[in-house]
Amino acid sequence: MSIERTQGSCVTIRTIPSSSVSRCSLSSASLDDATCGTPTRMGKGLTCVCFKRKGSYERICINLTPLQEERLRRLKYRMKVHFDASRVDHQEALKALWSATYPGQELCGLVSEQWKEMGWQGRDPSTDFRGAGFISLENLLFFAKTFSTSFQRLLKKQGGKRAAWEYPFAVAGVNITFMIMQMLDLDTTKPRTFVRAVFLQILSENEWAFDLLYCVAFMVMDKQWLDRNATYMEFNDVLKSSRAQLEKELLMDDVLRIEDMPSYSLLC
Repeated sequence: MSIERTQGSCVTIRTIPSSSVSRCSLSSASLDDATCGTPTRMGKGLTCVCFKRKGSYERICINLTPLQEERLRRLKYRMKVHFDASRVDHQEALKALWSATYPGQELCGLVSEQWKEMGWQGRDPSTDFRGAGFISLENLLFFAKTFSTSFQRLLKKQGGKRAAWEYPFAVAGVNITFMIMQMLDLDTTKPRTFVRAVFLQILSENEWAFDLLYCVAFMVMDKQWLDRNATYMEFNDVLKSSRAQLEKELLMDDVLRIEDMPSYSLLC
């Protein structure tokens, strides 16, 4: 399994009459798309994304407040921090992950055969963080502490009929972090998709929205893995279908928080 490298908001949603759709720079061809995904500058720094929902055309306009901009800035910063095995805070976070994963079990060292039990590729888990950085460790730690029952079930592969060649838990977690980063496209200056715009709205309500979405994504991935009776070689396909499911749920009309996503119910 490998990783390759190839962020709420003051949001107003308005129904757009067909006579005024042209103001959003929508062509007749794009009107048939569920999500146009093309931002339109509306003046004074306001960016709008047009989309189709319940048969009517709407636009979501994002003009971040100072507080919302700060939350987005902090999330972007988290995404750019590389894991550094020489940093004491990174070492402590890794130890905290071990303690949350195996309560009462002593860790012999930051480089140890024990880490393979968690699903890292080798004795040194720091080498597996290169694809998604320190935030992928923070995501795993958040999952372990916030939803410990679900975390342990996935770690121990307790649910459903499992394949003989299973996905490695910890490395899968790093892949999921990277998948969400790609899906939300948070590094861009302007929102290019409605999924990103929706997430910015959710982030304005909960600074930990990214970490909550990660937990949901891990549960979705594992459920699809079981539904497909997948094996290790099919992990990338399962990850792609999991992303599609997450995008679909985020675009639902009544999803205003991560907790509103139907798949959130998978978490214990």
